[in-house]
Amino acid sequence: MLLRYRIGRCLEAVAAPIRKLLPHHAHREIDMVNGHVFSNIVRYSIPLILSGMLQLLYNMADVIVVGKFENPEAVASVGATSSLITLMVNLFIGLSVGTSVLVAQFTGANKYREVQDTVHTSIALSLVMGVLVGIFGLLMSHTFLVWMDTPEGNVLEGASLYMRIYFLGMPGNMLYNFGSAVMRSVGDTKRPLYYLTLAGVINIILNIVTVACFGMGVAGVALATITSQYVSAILVLLNLMRSHGSVHLDLKKLRIKKNILGGIMRVGLPAGFSSIIFSISNVLIQSSINSFGANAMAGSASASQLENFVYTAMNSISQAALSFTGQNIGAQRYDRIAKIMRTCAMVVTVTGLVLGALVTLCSEPLLHLFINEETEASAIADVIHNGQIRLEIICLTYFLDGLMEVFSSMLRGMGSAIIPTLVTVVGICGVRMVWIYTIFAAEHMLNVLYLSYPVSWLLTSATLFFCYLYVHKKLMRSVSVAPTAAAV
Repeated sequence: MLLRYRIGRCLEAVAAPIRKLLPHHAHREIDMVNGHVFSNIVRYSIPLILSGMLQLLYNMADVIVVGKFENPEAVASVGATSSLITLMVNLFIGLSVGTSVLVAQFTGANKYREVQDTVHTSIALSLVMGVLVGIFGLLMSHTFLVWMDTPEGNVLEGASLYMRIYFLGMPGNMLYNFGSAVMRSVGDTKRPLYYLTLAGVINIILNIVTVACFGMGVAGVALATITSQYVSAILVLLNLMRSHGSVHLDLKKLRIKKNILGGIMRVGLPAGFSSIIFSISNVLIQSSINSFGANAMAGSASASQLENFVYTAMNSISQAALSFTGQNIGAQRYDRIAKIMRTCAMVVTVTGLVLGALVTLCSEPLLHLFINEETEASAIADVIHNGQIRLEIICLTYFLDGLMEVFSSMLRGMGSAIIPTLVTVVGICGVRMVWIYTIFAAEHMLNVLYLSYPVSWLLTSATLFFCYLYVHKKLMRSVSVAPTAAAV
């Protein structure tokens, strides 16, 4: 008992200065079922966009620090892991979409007991999955990298080391994703921004210390990344524990309830499977990029870090579409659904076009951020050239991906989880696989390979839009029929 008391006092002392970051939820939540749709979506999205960009900044810091203090092979090592890591974790991260939809719908319907059950089930599920995914990643990372034709030698060794360390941080990664999904679903997007700011600063400092001061290279940036992930996860956990609203977390009540788990799975598994389809196609593309050598890999890795800023901004808007749709469905405010779709589609298109054009115009100085200037001049020129090829094709058409994400989120928020998954399987993975084994096989060039992205986005977004129209029309017809049936 004395030991437990002392441990409790120590934890209280550590948590005390952090609690100032954790006020009640009441003043931070956005009313998604009343008020002006456009202004509320913008208020919701801006903190989320900034949070995502901060997360990217400290992830990008890995590549920048390695590029500045190491060599293109080290950059290629880190870059070679991104698509594979995404593939291995996206099924489980996709389940957090199920959490978002359930919390949003239960909140809109004022079913606070169900909200509580969803919060505790989600957090317990995230911890279990974090451990399982971490063990799987530790055991299988090297094998998967070999299957992807990662160049042997320093690149393969560095990529394997980075992934093994990265997966040690998987419990923190999962906990943050599920916890922040709960917070976003009730309209709190500011607090995750504050947490990521702190975690990002820690990550950058540790990057510089481990790589520049101690020469730890790839291992140093991996350790910095997982440390920052655990910091953000702990802050989210403390926030939920301090909340006095419907999303309050009591560690004693952590358990997985079958009915809630079933609801999360119904929405989350198709979303996770859809993400895996994206990732499989990206792994195939990364394998094709690997065939062009280390400089092409480094150029692609650097460019992907930049284009992720455009994607993150657009993805934040699609998350707004998911949460707003879910809450309005729960509150039976079906009249607002079409306006939410139009608003999100407009905002995501403008955001994608503006940011994509800016990144493309500034591509050369931005790509230089990832390169050690002491590297041979011809290698620097080759890396930048390869990076610009990717940016010019992908960034200028990225708004198509944003539209695809919005239509998919609208469908999931309306309860149609299977449709976007099936469309994605065919439109993304199917189209890209066919492209790689036909058009790219005939014209083995990087620009031809990258064209598979906008082609697949265009076809998939168009198909999802017509699916949305069908589901929305069916929903509105059922609403108009219901009063008549009741009267009879």
